[in-house]
Amino acid sequence: MSSFWQDRSVLVTGATGLLGSWLTPRLLALGARPVCLLRDQVPESQLVRTGTLDQVRAVHGDLLDSALLERTVSEYEVDLVIHLAAQTIVGTAKRCPVATFEANIAGTWRLLEAVRATRPDTPVVVASSDKAYGSQPALPYDESMPLAGEYPYDVSKSCADLITRSYALTYGLRTAITRCGNLFGGGDLNYNRIVPGTIDAVLRGERPIIRSDGRFVRDYLYVEDAVAAYLLLAERLSGDASLAGQAFNISYEQPLTVLDLVGRILRLMGSTLEPDVRNETSAEIREQYLSAAKAREQLGWRPEVSLDEGLARTVAWYRAALA
Repeated sequence: MSSFWQDRSVLVTGATGLLGSWLTPRLLALGARPVCLLRDQVPESQLVRTGTLDQVRAVHGDLLDSALLERTVSEYEVDLVIHLAAQTIVGTAKRCPVATFEANIAGTWRLLEAVRATRPDTPVVVASSDKAYGSQPALPYDESMPLAGEYPYDVSKSCADLITRSYALTYGLRTAITRCGNLFGGGDLNYNRIVPGTIDAVLRGERPIIRSDGRFVRDYLYVEDAVAAYLLLAERLSGDASLAGQAFNISYEQPLTVLDLVGRILRLMGSTLEPDVRNETSAEIREQYLSAAKAREQLGWRPEVSLDEGLARTVAWYRAALA
């Protein structure tokens, strides 16, 4: 990939989030010139902790500021966009649906419109989610299934996903979409998520909290494997116009219940603590996992880190960070 990325101006939205904090230093290592759109100061972000923020061109502003987006894409002569910024917490979306719709839906079309208006040949990779599928009658989900989100977060991803495809089919923008399983890795600051929340609880000597009944089934994906998938898709999209408007599931294809996942973390950490199962969750899909066959066959993507190795790396990161 190094020759492709060398000196390429890459706009990354959501750079202080979990995925962005790992993807941005990888871009630097490949010789790219990242431009990071930052809404908030997040001093505990991996992007800041590692000093990566000091090595990128930072644009401070909001994804809903169309003029700022157009100026950024134009003045920095952006060659490629990786759009990760979103309100990503399901519970927050239920409490604050309008803010979630604005960030996830309006933010996406404003960014796509900025590209169309200023540099329409620029490829754009947009982060959707497995939640965009909503509830389907068959498992695993594949890319031929309709987008049918029902709850606020799910609907926001369904809409952004469809809008991204619309810009490809209507205006010829070179867009592509990722639908990943639940990401985990060091640097996730949302401790209400099951992986960082469990690790944090064990490090504190407390029982990890499971808000559901523990039997919800999901996919999980280690962040460095997700980074590799995004970079691969972006490179392929830049050279192959037939990928425009297409979506790709990215998954370990290893569905687990929440109890299974927490059990793996507890064993890795040598803990005998029992999870506190509260069975409080509502308005969420019970079973949801993906087929990544299309990404394997069309992109040649394969995960390089096993689930347990990814969990071990994640535990090690939090042990060091929270010590």
